[in-house]
Amino acid sequence: MSQHIFPGNPPLTVVLRHSTRARRISLRVSRLDGRVTLTVPKGVREREALAFAREKESWVRAQLDKQPTQVQIAPGSELPVGGRMRRVVAGTGRSVVLGVDEIAVPGDAARAGARVQGFLRELARNRLAEAVDHYGARLGRHPTRMTLRDTRSRWGSCSSAGALMFSWRLVMAPEEVLDYVAAHEVAHLAEMNHSKAFWDQVTRIHGTYKDQRNWLRDQGQELHRYRFA
Repeated sequence: MSQHIFPGNPPLTVVLRHSTRARRISLRVSRLDGRVTLTVPKGVREREALAFAREKESWVRAQLDKQPTQVQIAPGSELPVGGRMRRVVAGTGRSVVLGVDEIAVPGDAARAGARVQGFLRELARNRLAEAVDHYGARLGRHPTRMTLRDTRSRWGSCSSAGALMFSWRLVMAPEEVLDYVAAHEVAHLAEMNHSKAFWDQVTRIHGTYKDQRNWLRDQGQELHRYRFA
């Protein structure tokens, strides 16, 4: 992969990716982070691909204008935890403390984002482990292991070996949404598909889930706005 900068205000960064599987030149703007990817099939010259991208530049910029504003986490910024907005403030002592409306972060303000991220990952691990144990007991099956990642394309997954994976950003969503995703992936321990039998298992161990699915569809991408580096 290589990066190309198109002049403008602001300059436009395009990541060029060669693909042996692609059949035509394609241009994609990520809904998660605004990354612009130009995919080039085998045999197509880079110059031709870049000319294609320049022809589509106005479309790309229009898509970027629709992107939600990214939020860099630092003292004074706000982010959701459990679906409730909290303001990052200076704290005392050694540990990050979650309050009703605040997250108190002690130490160097420059490291506040990284410390909040570490705190959220640990909180997500605890809450998801509790939910997985709860729904696993209802199902009568338990995963072989559970891992957390910062995934872009899915909120959770279940492998054929019974290993569950979740996005730690679920801890920012309303608690009932986190619970639904945990139940969804646990149900895959019994049904490795999305058949009626699978959804029947979700309903049996969790109950109705339409509102939670709709929240993820309509608002879930907002959780990727927050940057902690």
